[in-house]
Amino acid sequence: MSYQIGSYQLKSRLLLAPMAGITDRPYRDVCRKYGAGLTSSEMISSDLSLVNTRKSQQRLPQRDEPGPRSAQIVGTDPKVMADAARFNVEHGAHIIDINMGCPAKKVCNKAAGSALMQNPDLVKKILTQIVSAVDVPVTLKIRTGWAKTHRNALTIAKIAEDAGIVSLAVHGRTRNQAYTGYAEYETIRQIKHQLSIPVLANGDIKTIEDAFFIFDYTNVDGLMLGRISHGRPWIFKEINDILVNNSAITPIPTKEKTDTAFDHIVAIHRYYGTDQGVRIARKHIGWYLSHLVGHNTQLLKPLTRKIFPINNTDEQLETLDNVLSVF
Repeated sequence: MSYQIGSYQLKSRLLLAPMAGITDRPYRDVCRKYGAGLTSSEMISSDLSLVNTRKSQQRLPQRDEPGPRSAQIVGTDPKVMADAARFNVEHGAHIIDINMGCPAKKVCNKAAGSALMQNPDLVKKILTQIVSAVDVPVTLKIRTGWAKTHRNALTIAKIAEDAGIVSLAVHGRTRNQAYTGYAEYETIRQIKHQLSIPVLANGDIKTIEDAFFIFDYTNVDGLMLGRISHGRPWIFKEINDILVNNSAITPIPTKEKTDTAFDHIVAIHRYYGTDQGVRIARKHIGWYLSHLVGHNTQLLKPLTRKIFPINNTDEQLETLDNVLSVF
C-alpha cells in the first residue's frame, strides 16, 4: 500500500515527521532503511541570508540522498518563502513542505509556524505564491488550530487544497497544547472526509495499536511518525509488516538493533565532525538505550552516566560499543 505525492509514488504510507534538531541526514537514512516512505529535512528558515551558515547547510537535503527529497521551509512572508522554495528546488529538493505546525515560541513569536493559522488570508497568499513559484509538489503540515476555542484546521485545509497543495499532514493538537495533553483525531477525520487530496495524521502515535486505531477511525491515507521513531527506527518496518504484508510482525533480532544504533551514531560523527557529533549523538544514544533496556530507569541511568560525560569521539564510540555488547 503506497502513498502518492504529486508524481511521486512512495513505497509506504508511513512518513517520517520533520523534527528540528532530529531529522538530519543520518536520521533520515536509518528511517528510510526501515521503510519510511518519505523523510523530510529539518525545518529550514526561509531567510536566504542564513543559507551559508553551517546549520542551514547541514539541514538542506543532500544531493546524494535517495529521492524523493523533501525540504521543509518556515517563514511568514509570501515572496520570501517562494524564493526559499525555489532555492531549495535548485539545490536538490524534489518536494517542498511548508511548516504551519511548529508550536515553538521562537517560531510563533515571529508569526510563523502554527501562528499562521490565525491568519487564513496570509496562509492563502503564502500557499498560492509558493505553488506558483516551483514546478515540484508542495505539501503542508498544520495543527488543528491555534487554541481549543480556535480550531480552524478544516478552513485552512480547504484553502490549501484550492491553492494547489498536493498532500496535507495534520497534527491532532492546537498550537497552545504544544505537545501536552492528548491529540484528537475527530478534526483529522473531518478533514479527510472533506478533502480530495491525500491526508496524513500525526500526533500521539505511541504504539502500533495507536497507528491502526488512527487509520481505522480517520480513514487517512497515511501516518506521519515522529517521537515514536526515536531510538526505534525499525518501527516503520514493524507497522509495515502488518499494514502492507498483512502478517505478524517479524521480530528484529537484538543484534540488529544494537548494530543499527552503533552505525547510526558513527554516521552522526561522520556528518557533523567530532565536536558537534559527540553532543548530537547523546540524545540518540539515550533513546536507543531506553528501548533496549525497556525503559527500566534503574538499568538506564548507569549506562547514560557512563556515556554522556564523554567529549571525545573515539571514547564515546568505544564506550557505546562496550555497552551495546551486553544486550
